[in-house]
Amino acid sequence: MLLSGGEVAVRRSTTRGTVSTSRLSVQLYTVRELVAEDLLGTLGRLADLGLTQVEPYGVVDTAEELGRALEATGLSAPTAHQRYLDRSPEELDAVFAAAAGLGIATLIDPHVERPHWQRREDVEATAARLNAAAGIAARHGVRVGYHNHAHELESLFEGTTALEVFAAALDDGVALEVDTYWAAVGGQDPVALLGRLGARVEALHVKDGPVSTDNRDQVAVGSGTLPIRAIVEAAPDALRVIELDDSREDRMTAVADSVAWLTAQGLA
Repeated sequence: MLLSGGEVAVRRSTTRGTVSTSRLSVQLYTVRELVAEDLLGTLGRLADLGLTQVEPYGVVDTAEELGRALEATGLSAPTAHQRYLDRSPEELDAVFAAAAGLGIATLIDPHVERPHWQRREDVEATAARLNAAAGIAARHGVRVGYHNHAHELESLFEGTTALEVFAAALDDGVALEVDTYWAAVGGQDPVALLGRLGARVEALHVKDGPVSTDNRDQVAVGSGTLPIRAIVEAAPDALRVIELDDSREDRMTAVADSVAWLTAQGLA
């Protein structure tokens, strides 16, 4: 769907200045092919589903176009993904300035490779890098955070997951976005994990499927095996970000079905 100029104007005029009370968002990587083809039209389709928030990725390289599309569709981006932990302080300044310009409140580094999670000292070193980034981000009014995959949960230190060791080494105000599906793939009960991490968790990646390492097995939220209600209720104040890394079904349809299911369940 490509919005006409009149449609964009109407959407902007009816959404400008409003504050969303929804806890739902969607990671735009889910519909990455559509985003690459038509960012504005794709955001319009997501807004038409009733979504008021999205979670962009790689925002530094797309900031200008993304900013125009967010404004035109009335969507906000309270969180976003951007790899930045390997950047210099000077580069970080530019990264967080771009995030602030887009109204992003928390910029999340989405991936630190598996070798960095095998020794406690390496885990704590990664936490120190994120803490240092937090100081630079704060100058721009932005928070920082980290998003897990499975390997941060598979590594254990005397029975404690590497992700929890990491969390314990973070400064106050540094957030976690827990991908509950990958936590389960990593061998952890996501509900129990969220209970242990507590208020550190600012956002959830809510996804569903058979807890498989094959991304194509992921399905619309509510049609897999994860205890979605218990997961959401374990972090009731966290943003609920719908994501499919991949799927055997159409992913935009899966997003629509996820929004409908979460709304019907009172979890939106």
